[in-house]
Amino acid sequence: MTGYYPFKAGLQHLVIGAGQDVCSPLNMTFLPNYLKEAGYATHAVGKWHLGFCSWECTPEYRGFDSFYGYYNSRSDYFTHVQANYLDFHDGYNVVWDKNGSYSADLYAERAEDIIAGHNESQPLFLYLPYQNVHEPLEVPPQYEALYPNIETPGRRTYCGMVTALDAAIGRVVEALKEKGLYHDTIFFFTPDNGGWTPYHGNNWPLRGGKITIWEGGTRVAGFVSGARIEKAGSVFDGLMHAVDWHPTILSAAGLTPDPDLDGISQWEAISTGTEGKRTEFIYNLDDTVPATQGHAGIRMGDYKLLAGNTGLYNGWYPPDKVYTEEALEEKFSFEERLKAGNESYYKLFNLKDDPNEYKNLADVKPEMVNKLLTRMNEYKEQMIPAKIPKADPASNPKYFGNVWTPGWCKKPIA
Repeated sequence: MTGYYPFKAGLQHLVIGAGQDVCSPLNMTFLPNYLKEAGYATHAVGKWHLGFCSWECTPEYRGFDSFYGYYNSRSDYFTHVQANYLDFHDGYNVVWDKNGSYSADLYAERAEDIIAGHNESQPLFLYLPYQNVHEPLEVPPQYEALYPNIETPGRRTYCGMVTALDAAIGRVVEALKEKGLYHDTIFFFTPDNGGWTPYHGNNWPLRGGKITIWEGGTRVAGFVSGARIEKAGSVFDGLMHAVDWHPTILSAAGLTPDPDLDGISQWEAISTGTEGKRTEFIYNLDDTVPATQGHAGIRMGDYKLLAGNTGLYNGWYPPDKVYTEEALEEKFSFEERLKAGNESYYKLFNLKDDPNEYKNLADVKPEMVNKLLTRMNEYKEQMIPAKIPKADPASNPKYFGNVWTPGWCKKPIA
């Protein structure tokens, strides 16, 4: 939404938890604000998870004309409850009557309504952050039944959730065709992280998984499709970071992104099949992790340097085994799992030659370690200390009709 690295916002340490007094900084302009200024209708449907303690943190104050979805990180797909309280909203109103309806279906239905009612003289930006396939793993039985060949129940559910997502996106595509908007629409599709190892996500043969800064947790496949793609079917294999989506989408809309963003517009490269402009990026910069006093990574060209703690899932996880949290805990303690990825403080890899991060080159290429570390330290000079939010008792939904509701903090930490 901002085009800035999380360490520029103080949000590089974990995620925003339920009832915490923090949100994405209010002095940062969100993507839909720029599009709205250019005349776009802007709508958000699905997961927010950018903070909601103050109404000013919520979607309709951050550039969206409407919002339909949930504020927190992981609500139940059918009951729409998180931590025993409802978290489902339609703008300023609470949605009470959708218990039993699957969220992907509800989001597709709302997207269809937005498209059908859209004024065709106005451009449209529809942000659709579906919660599939975040845990809890839940799906209507007809989708899970499509995978009888998968013996592991959790993985079978996971695959069903992917298919349910495909079906929901298919409904949006059909709605655009019915409205006559399909051929002038650009689709941007991206995950936000690699698969989560104990919840049946799998990134093999890459190392690690979600909530790590190994490639398995950070390298994902995305696609851009539709109008204005000059070279359809091309593969963009250059460096790209999530912050690049902000300026890339603005460029695709014919707008000029703020040149001071961390994000780099990749629109020309993606649409024409040419080389991208990015040569380096930051995985993370966080000095607050107590286990090893750091959780940081940088890539420059083919080389990647990790410093300190890399996360909990530090191995390689072939898809022929089950890696539930319980199974992982039985085999290794929490401390052992952290230590497994931190055989040394600095870990250097040549991702061109070793994309699966087997061979730590830190000891044999100290000059490269110093080069990347020097650049990382330059970024650290721009770092805002990580906000360590706490759950505020004032956020308790029991004070708001048993619903997760904004408005209980006067000034968010951000």
